[in-house]
Order: sequence, then structure tokens, then C-alpha cells
Amino acid sequence: MKGSTPLSEQFQSPVGLRRWCTDSEKVPLEGYDLALLEDCENAYRLTAVASTEKIPQLVRSFSRYFPGEAFCILEYYPDPEVLTSTCQDSADKRPAPEVYYSPYLPAEEILQVLAPYLDRLIHDGFVGFGLANNRAGLEMFYSEEKVLTFFTDNHLRLCDFLTCNGISYSSDLSLPTDYGHDHVSLLGLPRKELPASLAAMCDSDLDSLNFCHELVELLDMYPVEEGLSFFLTRKEQSQVTDILEQNLFDDMAGNEFGGLLLDWSDFVSECENGFDGDLEEYRQALKIRDCIQYVIEAAPSELAGKIEKIVAEPDSGFRNILTDRRKRLDPPSLPGLRQERFWYHGVVRNQGTVLRRDLIRKGWFSS
Repeated sequence: MKGSTPLSEQFQSPVGLRRWCTDSEKVPLEGYDLALLEDCENAYRLTAVASTEKIPQLVRSFSRYFPGEAFCILEYYPDPEVLTSTCQDSADKRPAPEVYYSPYLPAEEILQVLAPYLDRLIHDGFVGFGLANNRAGLEMFYSEEKVLTFFTDNHLRLCDFLTCNGISYSSDLSLPTDYGHDHVSLLGLPRKELPASLAAMCDSDLDSLNFCHELVELLDMYPVEEGLSFFLTRKEQSQVTDILEQNLFDDMAGNEFGGLLLDWSDFVSECENGFDGDLEEYRQALKIRDCIQYVIEAAPSELAGKIEKIVAEPDSGFRNILTDRRKRLDPPSLPGLRQERFWYHGVVRNQGTVLRRDLIRKGWFSS
């Protein structure tokens, strides 16, 4: 790419991130910083810059903190046309990557699957990946900006982890986003600029559309919406578990509460675009919101307020797409709930054929 050079010669940089020559005086250095997460007592975000040769060991070492299982996170652009986009475009013009999660799997199994792809994931300028376990309050993500982000409620352990891997605390950490740069796919680079492990690969293997699709298939990954962002500490999740162990929601037993929050948000997004399921599936999604409400009303005030903030946006979105709100679907009985469940008042405006058919059979549209 004309007018750009590798990010820095001070440490090994991903070849898929190219610094503009006009910013050559800014030199990125290894280091990390940390900050408290908003609305999260004793939970931290750690941000780190590390040379590429350290990333594989960081991933493997970090995985040892998981209690056996984790899930893999993958971000990439399935549409080939977006690979022509660069950071020269304004932020509102750049498309967002699609995000995929794997189910919970043994951490070692995920590492074995990732191993042949790791160099490509690290160096391609349009790919990000990570590992997480929500129940353990742990996440590590290496973004397309080639910055490491950690989420934890045990920051001292992670500070020690980074220090032991030669990455020191920096009060003035410089990130790739601090200077002008371009993102480049591995296919967009001359072979001579690729690491030796990648230079010998054929174009098909270097194509992120191919190798990311392979990972999605190998790890049975599924797409997720990134509209909802939150972090629940282990203490908060333990409080939620204690509440849900009262067995009022047996059919959701074993579901991670964070997953239920995401499911509600995904359901609202689906309804905004058109709900294609039947009435039973629609009711099951409303029951997820029942479960969330039950936790809100039973949780300590601080945790309840946090969960209310998390669901505020999807709740608002759902209210906006409800029609016929003078009518009500019969909600299941939940003794003790104080709040009126607005999600049963009316139905979504953009009904699919099957849902509309079921509503007609139920007599919803009768005068």
C-alpha cells in the first residue's frame, strides 16, 4: 500500500497493520494500562500492546486461568468488498465486522483447533479473536487494531501475568489507534513482507474469508449481535445463580444469565427486522424477559440497577415495535413480580407469516 510502512521496527508488529509515513515520529512500545469498568465493582479492563511473537504464548498462558472450559470469539468481515475499506474512511462509513462465538469447550481443545490458524489470526488486519469464560469473569481479545484487551475481576493476577511475560505497566500507553494507519488483508501484501510461516501458504489459505469460515465450522460457532455490552463479576453471577436456583425457570436451568441477556437483545433485533418464528417461540422469548425481571426484583439494589441498565436499550426497542397494546397475551403466572410486564401488551408490528397465522387462530385480530 503506497505511502505506508510496517508499524514499528522497535518490536514485531502485525503485517496487516500499516502506519502512515507522516506519523513516523510516533513509535509504539510494549506495555499495558488498566481502568475500572463502569458500573462494575472491582472489575477492570486491561489494555496491552505486545510484539507479535509473544501473542501465542500469551494466549496459551492465559488459557490456564480458565476453570477447564472457555468459548472462542472470532471477528471478521464476511463481505469481500469491505476489505477495500481503510482507516482513511470516516468511522461512520466503515462497516462493522461480524462476531462469532463458539459454545463452551475444553480450553485445550480450542487451542488445538486455533494452532494452525494462529499466525493468520494475529497478522491479518481485518481479523480479531479471543477466549472468554463469563462464569469465571475472564476475557482476552486481540482485536483487528492488534491491541490486547482483558476483562477481569482479579486485576492483580493479570498484572502479574503480563509482567511475567515481559509486558510492563505504562502510564502513557501508545496504541495503534493513536496514529494514522491502514488495515491490510494478508492477500493484499507482497509475499516478501509476510512472515515465513505465511509466505509459503497459497492464496486460498491466506484468504480470511476461507480460514475464518473454517474456524467457524470447526468450532461450531454462531453469530452474535454486539449491540449489548456488559460485564458481570463472579460475585454478581453467584448472586444471580442463587436467585435462579429457586427453580421457577426449570426450562432455562443451566443457561448462563449473561447469555439470557444477549438472547433478549437478539430477540428484539430479530423482531425489529421481522420475527419468523411461531407463537410458541415468541412466547418462549418473552419468558426470557420474565426470567430477567425475576432476577431484577430479587437481586440486591446495586445489581438490580445494573441489570436494568443493561436491558434498557432492548426494552426501549421492544416497546417501540409493539402494536395493539390494549390487548395482552396471557403471561405465565409468576408470584411476587411487582412490575407490570409490558412485553405481553400487544405484539410486534413486523410479524412473519407463521406468527401471524398463529395469532389469527388464537383470535388475536377478532374485534
